[in-house]
Amino acid sequence: MEFSEMKLVYPAHSKYYFFFRQHISKYVLDNNCVPLNPFMIFEYFMLDTVDRDVVRNANNNLVKKSDELWVFGPVADGVLAEIVLAKEEMKPVRYFSIIGSKDIAEIAKEDVEFEEGSEEYRIKL
Repeated sequence: MEFSEMKLVYPAHSKYYFFFRQHISKYVLDNNCVPLNPFMIFEYFMLDTVDRDVVRNANNNLVKKSDELWVFGPVADGVLAEIVLAKEEMKPVRYFSIIGSKDIAEIAKEDVEFEEGSEEYRIKL
């Protein structure tokens, strides 16, 4: 098998899209990148058997090691923290909308939606 270098992508998404985690990872792979999807690596905080701050720190390490951060669906507070970290690390950030039960489309930063109560943080994008 031939080896070719692929970008490492951290796919950030809200817990409300946990059910969509495999579709997101497939989308990243279909775009010739390696998904460092925290919900595939750690499930959902490992069924709360590991302190959430430990998992958040592990997620932040994945963001720092990734080449890019891709945001899927509405931005939650945790996703916003990952965006801020990626920007501090000078990593490209791309945004995607989830359409229906399986479609994904790239969107402009101006079209990003926020979960309720988070819209005021749009300036951080």
